[in-house]
Amino acid sequence: MSFGFPWGLLALGALVPLVAAYFLRRRQKPVVVSALFLWRTPSPRAEAGPRWERFTREVSLLLEVLAVIAAALYLADVRLGESVQSRHLVLVVDGSLSMSARGPDNATVLELVRREAARRVETAKATKVTLLATGMTPRVLAGPEAEPSRALAALESFNALGADHDPIPTLLWAQELAGPGKHVDFFSDAPPAEGLVVPAPVRWTALGTARDNVALVSAQRKDEGGTSTVTLRVARFGTSPDSVSVRMTAQPGVGAKQGTSRAETVSFNDGETATVRVAFQDAGEVSVFIEPDSLPEDNRAKLPVSSARPLAVRLAQGLGPLERGALERFVSAIPELSREAAAEDVLFIGPQGTDARVTVGATGKPRTFVGPFFSEKEHPLLDDVQLAGVRWSAGENPPGRPLITAGEAVLVSEGEDGRVHLNIDLARSNVQRVSAWPVLLGNVVREARRSREGFARRQLSLGEPLQVVTLPGERYTLVGPEGERPVFGAGAVSLPPPASPGRYELERDGEVVDAAVVLTMDARESDLRERGSVDIPPRESGEDEEGAGASERMRWPLVLLLLALMGDFYVTRRVS
Repeated sequence: MSFGFPWGLLALGALVPLVAAYFLRRRQKPVVVSALFLWRTPSPRAEAGPRWERFTREVSLLLEVLAVIAAALYLADVRLGESVQSRHLVLVVDGSLSMSARGPDNATVLELVRREAARRVETAKATKVTLLATGMTPRVLAGPEAEPSRALAALESFNALGADHDPIPTLLWAQELAGPGKHVDFFSDAPPAEGLVVPAPVRWTALGTARDNVALVSAQRKDEGGTSTVTLRVARFGTSPDSVSVRMTAQPGVGAKQGTSRAETVSFNDGETATVRVAFQDAGEVSVFIEPDSLPEDNRAKLPVSSARPLAVRLAQGLGPLERGALERFVSAIPELSREAAAEDVLFIGPQGTDARVTVGATGKPRTFVGPFFSEKEHPLLDDVQLAGVRWSAGENPPGRPLITAGEAVLVSEGEDGRVHLNIDLARSNVQRVSAWPVLLGNVVREARRSREGFARRQLSLGEPLQVVTLPGERYTLVGPEGERPVFGAGAVSLPPPASPGRYELERDGEVVDAAVVLTMDARESDLRERGSVDIPPRESGEDEEGAGASERMRWPLVLLLLALMGDFYVTRRVS
């Protein structure tokens, strides 16, 4: 049982005079009359003077007490079980990184939002709260319709570290959860962008402050042998400072006895961005720091070891001397290619008719073409492949989907299993002597790397999707700061951008096969110059919360009151 208006219980005070009136009897002095027939309703003779005595109308008293109790319960808006009045409040919090910026009072915007959200929950006397967070993928922090204490506790533990995004999808979802005629409270750190159409029931509250800021907007690490090259890009958003110090600390790597520290001064005299490149020897994890300012989260980064897995190219038996020589020259010119690697990282190249990943050669009667050549330009294998001035000699058409054709002849094709067929006779062609040859083979190597199990990139910024490659028939799980979630699909799979920065691991049947790190970097979120404070009321006047509560009062106390009054009237009338 609960009461929507506890002050209504003060009506129970009427029981005191009611009970007193039943116990108290006022006795009048004797009056002498000549006859009683002149009195319509003669009363028993009363003795002189007032005194207390036991009353004889218990049923009437009980009915009137019941009427007073029913009236008090109705005024107090009593609720029983599931009928307890529910005031549902929907709160939406901006999950962008800029919500962690600190204002002049050193309090973050998110801290101000927590205070304001608690105040609104108390003011609205909300019994149920739904808490959402905007992001690339909207999230439910509490609810739907959770206890207010639980929702506010979830807001206390929430950290806003997301990339720049559009909040409208989350606000539309919140509008549906709130229901018709109800408001949605949205907390951000900036007013709505010009031209942004905000849903009518949304109250937009911004609690940010415009500030200057210096941030890391890009950080990459490349490991080759024992050398680690770290490339940083630092941006200034505002007019100050003129320079900033960048400190880098490298933990000792494998075989190293101690780490290394570097410090660089970045000057912004020539523009708003500056690039820093530093090399370390035998380094483990590298930590990067710049002087803390309004948004400390974008002033630091940790770059783990990012060694590229070597890709081996093996030439199968049966290749002609011209084909083998042209392929060996290409392999020797690419330092990233190795001749020794694990079996799953090997790119086999062989002659036509073999099961090699890439086949080179021509069978049947050769035909020479000088154009026109028709290419499927959208295919990644043909990126930047220019065939102008090429003389191409081909044999019988290979199997698979045509990628390059000349009339009815198929020069390059791709099978359903991903195998690439180069229908070419190098003895009659000049392809190997023009730029199209290394570019085409380079694209083949790039796609072979992309098809390997694991992450396509191991260092990403906020808002970038995770690109992974999985093997058919295997079960994969992505493990990160947000917990675990299964990965569905085989081959190249694009996962939504992570909501939080940190380390993400790809597991196959419980074993880690690869890892990637998402850095806390987003140039749009680091720009705090357009932040500010504003409170825009909703354009639709929804139902007033108090009025909605009064209109939903329980009717049974009122019915009980009427029945008690009618029963008392019947009892007293019968006695008379």
